[in-house]
Amino acid sequence: MIARFALTALACLVLTSCAVDQAAKKETPFSLKKTEFSKLAGWQQDDLSATLPAFARSCARIMKQPAEDSLKFAGTFAEWQKVCAALPTDATQARAYFEENFTPYEIHGEKREGLFTGYYEPTLNSSAKASVPLYARPSDMFTADLGEFSPDLKGKTITGRVEGEKFIPYYTREEIEKGAIQKTAQEIARVDDPVDAFFLHIQGSGQVVKPDGTILRVGYAAQNGQKYEAIGKELIARGALTKDNVSMQSIRAWLAAHPAEAQDLMNTNKSYVFFRPLEGEGPLGAEGVALTPGRSLAVDRKLIPYGVPIYIDAEEPEGGPRLQRLMVAQDTGGAITGAVRGDFFWGAGDVAAHKAGLMKSKGFAYVLLPQGIVPLKAQ
Repeated sequence: MIARFALTALACLVLTSCAVDQAAKKETPFSLKKTEFSKLAGWQQDDLSATLPAFARSCARIMKQPAEDSLKFAGTFAEWQKVCAALPTDATQARAYFEENFTPYEIHGEKREGLFTGYYEPTLNSSAKASVPLYARPSDMFTADLGEFSPDLKGKTITGRVEGEKFIPYYTREEIEKGAIQKTAQEIARVDDPVDAFFLHIQGSGQVVKPDGTILRVGYAAQNGQKYEAIGKELIARGALTKDNVSMQSIRAWLAAHPAEAQDLMNTNKSYVFFRPLEGEGPLGAEGVALTPGRSLAVDRKLIPYGVPIYIDAEEPEGGPRLQRLMVAQDTGGAITGAVRGDFFWGAGDVAAHKAGLMKSKGFAYVLLPQGIVPLKAQ
């Protein structure tokens, strides 16, 4: 009862704030421009059959949705259910399927060109002496959907906890690391290395190798509501790294070389992620389906709906042939904001970690929509 009252009171306070109202009305630049498959660089060379399993997983979710509901700018679930029902089982039919059932649209944000980074599924060790906890969602953390209080705030949420009769921001990373949630959050595992745990928070899912050799797969359950702050940006501000050499590898090297300062640096990112045990195939993306290495893309959920095919044309992290392939929007992340912005899922293992750590690629993006849909944001 107190928690419900506190959330309601908070929403009322937010609704009377001019600053919040103005922020809610400010839109991120986003538009679409109709194009043709023949104009997509690398389209003819892409192995589209590799996208079918990823899209099939999204289709399984799409088929369960209310037909009349909409996918933001991209029509209704009914229109997507038709193309999902026609999904071929024969991999050789992949190209014909996409070209005959979809129309490509070039995505524009502030500019046509955007940024693509990479992520992977890390592997963490859990020895008998492991001391770094991975927590489940705390029992005292609540999230309010502000859109339930005002249409102007649709899509806005706020996370916090109740203290007395007040609803206040949830604990920061530093407060959690100092033991703030020991009584309210269950440990689902302990791992050996705090730096590995920190990067697990960034990736959102991973594998924990237990002392007996068995593997526990963990995935994103919730986040503390605090703003994500990239520690690479902080190291650049301190003069320790530059925009040219910042990468996961260089950040890890700095943390290893400065163990006394490592935790303080990590604490500058107040965001903290909570996990849940996962069963079944692959790590789960925010869409709720297993991710496919090289074919799953994390997007800005406020702009791009889950399950839609996205063709990207981006630089390869190490200067190889461009990444020109059809992917599926199946995940999101705190740092993924903007129209032409994506996080490329590389999979698990050392190669995936290496590629993901280096990836800061400029590129272009195109969304595929079922034929007949006239998107709301089309130019």
